[in-house]
Formats: sequence, structure tokens, C-alpha cells
Amino acid sequence: MPDDVGDQRQLVWPERETIILGHDMDPKAMEPYGAALSAYFEGDANAEVIVRRDDGEESKLPISYFFRQPSAFTPIENAAIDYCTGHVLDVGAGTGVHTLALQEKGFQVTAIDVNSAAVQIMTRRGVKDVHRADLFKCQYEPVDTILMMGHGIGMVETIEGLDRFLIHARGLLSEEGQILLDSLDVRTTGDPKNLAYHESNRRAGRYIGEIRVQFEYQGKHGPFCGWLHVDGGTLKEHAAKAGWKCDVVLEENTGNYLARLTKERGRHT
Repeated sequence: MPDDVGDQRQLVWPERETIILGHDMDPKAMEPYGAALSAYFEGDANAEVIVRRDDGEESKLPISYFFRQPSAFTPIENAAIDYCTGHVLDVGAGTGVHTLALQEKGFQVTAIDVNSAAVQIMTRRGVKDVHRADLFKCQYEPVDTILMMGHGIGMVETIEGLDRFLIHARGLLSEEGQILLDSLDVRTTGDPKNLAYHESNRRAGRYIGEIRVQFEYQGKHGPFCGWLHVDGGTLKEHAAKAGWKCDVVLEENTGNYLARLTKERGRHT
């Protein structure tokens, strides 16, 4: 456990309820996901959410995944927990699976999520410091680690959104602070439908990892929203432009990877 785990710096949250995820994403897009979380938490062990891409491809995601124990964490998740230092800001914390694991280790952790159902669940599960808030709308003293797991960086929606985030995040961290995030290199796929989707993005002048998805639960769905899967090379390129040193610290043959971003010395972007 790091020596600075007990740092008691305070965060200040906006009083208004206007939550704008990634500047542009409609918060209603995540409401079916929140409803499914609540259903599972209240006893529906079979709750699942449908994730539908804008080309019609869809998959069912069991909500039990969001309530897994640390013993079920992936190597990437375990590595991210090990890399955490100081005061951790868990962004898009969901049901608090990583927040609770860090609390158990003695860390000071602040969890934020734009989904009100997720925030209520985290509170009931024992997360000590949780807020319904958008990362782009918070004002607070710098933290030491920004943690974005579960492909949470996807909430920036586009490469342009990634650039905005990388500039904004510099003001959220201490000088020795870090961002820990996982994402996916979609180029590892061999699925013809995915490859066709990538080609469609290329023809439209978009980055291949920019997708549009819709969440549905029990027949109710939200509006389509953007989600970004960014490969490690592209992340490094854009991070460097914003004054970050980016290292891919763990990579799997599935295309999933963990990246660690730290501030470049002497850069004040």
C-alpha cells in the first residue's frame, strides 16, 4: 500500500443536475443499462442488457458481470489495481467493483458515474465516496490516479473527444499523477461483419474504432450514442500531442490492453 493512501484532499462537485457525458452523449442513452443494474441488484439474477450497433449487430450482456468479485478480475484489471497510487478517481465506476476492491486495500477512492441507478447501487454496496457527476463538469483538487476500466475511455465517443479528454485530464491530476485505462484494438477481429463496419468507417472518414450503439432492457431502449475503442498506437500518438507519455503495460491477444499515461516533463498543454 502506498504511503499517500490516506491523503484527504477534497473534491468539489457541481450542484446542478445537468450531466453531459463526454460533452455530447445523451445521458438517457445509459438509462436501460441502469434499469438492468437495478433489476439485478434487487434479485433478478437473469437480468441482461442488449447492446445494439447501428448496423443492426447486437449482443446480450449478462448484468451479473458487473457484480463480479475480485477473484474474477482479468489480468488487466488486476494489473490496473496494482498500478494505482494515492487518491484514486474511479471514472464511470458502474456498480463499484473496482472502487470496492481498492477500498478493501486501504485506498482513498472517489467514484463517479453519470447513471443515477449506478450511484445508488454503489452507495448501498458500501462505496464511501460516490457522486453522480460527469468528469468534464467536476472541479476539484488534483488526484493521483484516474482509473477508467471496462473500456470506460469509450465514453469520449470519438477521436476528437479523446483529444478533448487528454487536454482536460491534465488539470485533474497531480504532477506525478497517472491515468490508467483499458481499451481494445479492433483490428484484431476476423469477424466479417466487424470488418465491414470498419471499412464503412474508413469510407466515411472516421476512425475504425468509433462505433455507435444503443442499449435496451425489457423492450425499452435509449438513443444511439458513440463509443470509442482506440488502439494503443493511436492512443500513444494523440497522448503525445497533448503532453502525455503513454505506455501499454499489458496487452492480450484479444486486442484488449492496459495503458498508463503520465505527464511529460516540462509540458503545459
